[in-house]
Amino acid sequence: MAVENEDNDDVPPALVATHNADEAETSLATGMEDVKLARVPITIITGYLGAGKTTLLNYILTAHHGKKIAVILNEFGNSTDLEQTSLSITEPSSTQSVAAWLPLPNGCLCCSVKDSGVLAIEALLESQREAFDYVLLETTGLADPGNLAPLFWVDEGLGSAVYLDGIVTVVDAGGLVRCLEEPVEGEEVEEEGEGHAGPRLSVAHLQVSHADVVVVNKSDLVSGEELRAVEERVRSINGLASLHVTERGRVPRLEGVVLDLHAYDRVEAADLDFASKGHSHLDPAIGTVTLSVPVLDEKGLQRLDVWLRSVLWSRRLPSSAVGGQWEIHRAKGRLPMTDGRVKMLQGVREVFEIIDGSGLSAGGEPSEGFAEGKIVLIGRNIGGAKTSTSFQQSLRTTLKAS
Repeated sequence: MAVENEDNDDVPPALVATHNADEAETSLATGMEDVKLARVPITIITGYLGAGKTTLLNYILTAHHGKKIAVILNEFGNSTDLEQTSLSITEPSSTQSVAAWLPLPNGCLCCSVKDSGVLAIEALLESQREAFDYVLLETTGLADPGNLAPLFWVDEGLGSAVYLDGIVTVVDAGGLVRCLEEPVEGEEVEEEGEGHAGPRLSVAHLQVSHADVVVVNKSDLVSGEELRAVEERVRSINGLASLHVTERGRVPRLEGVVLDLHAYDRVEAADLDFASKGHSHLDPAIGTVTLSVPVLDEKGLQRLDVWLRSVLWSRRLPSSAVGGQWEIHRAKGRLPMTDGRVKMLQGVREVFEIIDGSGLSAGGEPSEGFAEGKIVLIGRNIGGAKTSTSFQQSLRTTLKAS
């Protein structure tokens, strides 16, 4: 509220407190929360051609979950034209479908520049604001989700209308091992740098290592022994991902499996423990490193941030001569603080963030079981005890630095 100064028009009006200031702040906070809630979650669904992605999407769009879903197809060639008749936005409790398709100009979203991908989907949201409340993006069979995920994750902090909810990878129970061990032309990932002679890396490795959920489909076409071998291979590559075995893409439930994953706003201690006890030696191309982290104060948290930037951005271990043929695909961690808070680490490739998490006890002390923090890294060329020891020693030295 402004008070007019009658003696001098050039003097800016004085501001006085109003009796409704608290109400105004409450109204503003409520409005901001409404804006936050209006953002639409997007799940990236990836996997080789023939693994069953489209079958899974068809199942999702015919299940009774009460959600209005937009599916964006993003395949090579003319598959969008072929599948447009079978996939659509379906209104709950209705047999009618709303046509709303967005074939992107270059046919491969992960090869687009950032604004082209995110803004194209936001344009779809603006044109059909009330038509759906969830977006599923089906990628090309040879897409690397590690290139795609940060586009939506980074845009989240820039006021985007969409946010990344998680990555779901569909694999063929009968064909996964072949894709991992004997990739054909176009499936093998080229090595960076000269003279590198590491294990063969396929696109299938990348799709599994970046996943938050892995759906092992077509389980009815393999024996029980073959299925167990596939499950072990998946967990050896990515022990952080939840795994579901399906026939014809029929997942046990939708909530928490494909929809409403919240994969980037929470980190469960049980998941970190499970990943750290995995059998990453079963697949030499992708390894897992588990690091212990002491209870941190603010300076310690800053040192950890510096260490992560060096490892993820520069591929260099601080305070160590070991350096950089690795590539980190996923990073997760729970970090207890001296004031009783618990921080969470989330990372995909070079992009990472440390955010507030759960774990504070009622008395302001760290919750039971979080006396020590833990970080799990999944990536290329980080397997083996020697690498794990080097990473742990580097982190310990960095955190102790004055």
